[in-house]
Amino acid sequence: MAVQMLLGLKSLHSMNVFHRDIKSANVLLSKKNEQAKLGDLNVSKISKSGLAVTQTGTPYYASPEVWSDLPYNGKCDIWSLGCVLY
Repeated sequence: MAVQMLLGLKSLHSMNVFHRDIKSANVLLSKKNEQAKLGDLNVSKISKSGLAVTQTGTPYYASPEVWSDLPYNGKCDIWSLGCVLY
């Protein structure tokens, strides 16, 4: 499941889209738990310069950059995914 979620993030990040709200409720599983997909892109952000500055999403999974109201990049999604996997 971790690999499938990472591949989903890779696809989003290749289009300069940051998911911004990765949490267990937004990981969609198939009936037999064979597939995992990322859902709920309501607070996603398209980055034109590689960095973004917004403070939205689920606080428990937010990266330190987001908490500090600093510019962030796709690594914020990796942080959130790590929280979900933990």
